Amino acid sequence: MVQIYTLTTWIIPLLLCIILHEVAHGYVALKLGDKTAWLVGRLNLNPIKHFDLIGSFAVPLFLWIVNAPMLFGWAKPVPVDFSRLNKPKRDTGLVAAAGPLANIGLAIVFVLLGRFVLSTLPDDLPIRLWLMDNIRHGVSFSLVLACFNLLPILPMDGGRILWSVLPRKYANMYAETEKYGLLVLIGVLFLLPVLGLDVVSWFIGTLYPVLAGFVNIFI
Repeated sequence: MVQIYTLTTWIIPLLLCIILHEVAHGYVALKLGDKTAWLVGRLNLNPIKHFDLIGSFAVPLFLWIVNAPMLFGWAKPVPVDFSRLNKPKRDTGLVAAAGPLANIGLAIVFVLLGRFVLSTLPDDLPIRLWLMDNIRHGVSFSLVLACFNLLPILPMDGGRILWSVLPRKYANMYAETEKYGLLVLIGVLFLLPVLGLDVVSWFIGTLYPVLAGFVNIFI
């Protein structure tokens, strides 16, 4: 029963965070000249449109079964044709930044919703606890997802943002690393920790308090 309750307090914020992240990419791309995501019907909050068998089901289910401290997952990436953007180099960074910024914005919404729930619902109302657990998980997951996606590794959002601000000469050199991006990410996530170099945890652990401090301004 405890695991089922935990699942019910994770699934809604999990879906909201990953779907809003992807929709934000597509919406900003549309505003900057690329209609790809819009044409394939990805600019909506319908979970079915964004469902990824591995990231949206298998990984969260596995983490739930092993009673992990936090569920994690991802949606099917929204397609973006960066060459169709009005100013590809600049706009690539803006499209990439839209996802993490959407998560930060969602965290703020969760915080404000939490204030409303705490100030309006009686302490002994069972749904109050359930709502607050959803809200707390929503804040933490939103910020972790934002931090993770800001890793400066192509094709992660952080990598695309870095590419967009580098001088063109160095941006072109950096772009060559994208072909190895998946291997680099796997190495950083799974191999380096074995060697005692948990770069991802350090990166998230450094950035998370900064974003949380910003979000807490709204408490």
